[in-house]
Amino acid sequence: KKKLKISGRELASVPEQVFGLDQLQVLEMSPERESCLRYRMELLPPEISRLRNLTCLYVDSNNLKKIPAEIGTLSHLERLTLSNNSLSSLPPEMGALQRLHSLHLANNSLTELPAPLCRLRSLTFLDMSDNKIGTIPSSIRHLEKLETLLLLFNSLESLPEDVCLLRNLHTLWLGNNHLRSLPASFGELVNLDWGYNYCSCNFEGNPLESPPPEVCSRGPEEIRHYFLSFHR
Repeated sequence: KKKLKISGRELASVPEQVFGLDQLQVLEMSPERESCLRYRMELLPPEISRLRNLTCLYVDSNNLKKIPAEIGTLSHLERLTLSNNSLSSLPPEMGALQRLHSLHLANNSLTELPAPLCRLRSLTFLDMSDNKIGTIPSSIRHLEKLETLLLLFNSLESLPEDVCLLRNLHTLWLGNNHLRSLPASFGELVNLDWGYNYCSCNFEGNPLESPPPEVCSRGPEEIRHYFLSFHR
């Protein structure tokens, strides 16, 4: 088998037999689509390293408190979903997942952008919404291929200028933070969609000035139109 979904009421651990499926590519252990189920896994076992051919690992909505260092041996992993758990940190070994392009970390207990993420050069989708992150380190500049960055419902008071070096960003959601201003070079994120019907940049719930002068002084005219309509 190359794809396996494990489901069961009150699931608390990974069945040992799973680690013998060395050709497995997709492993799903999340009750996301079945509201009647409730999973309680607190630890992803280190034996996960035996599944060397995994490309997708879904472990949303459990009670994970720790990710083992062995996660870094899954060199083929492209998609990892860990949202709705109890994670307060990530192992530095995650920086070895150089094929990873989609990482979901929404609704955990992280308080900063973990350093291992900044070594994931292939990452294109990063969801860290609702983690109460207060700062974004300057090392975020290393995520040069990042296309989607979701940081809703955190405690951000400012954005570092380094965010504006992520020139491949197409979607940037910053709603419900404490942002009062934006970096002066924000207008250089030219791949953001500033259309009237759909906007890939979200600021709702922030005490931003109307419109932010540091953005109006540079960048495309569409940015000014967006903020003017946003504050009406």
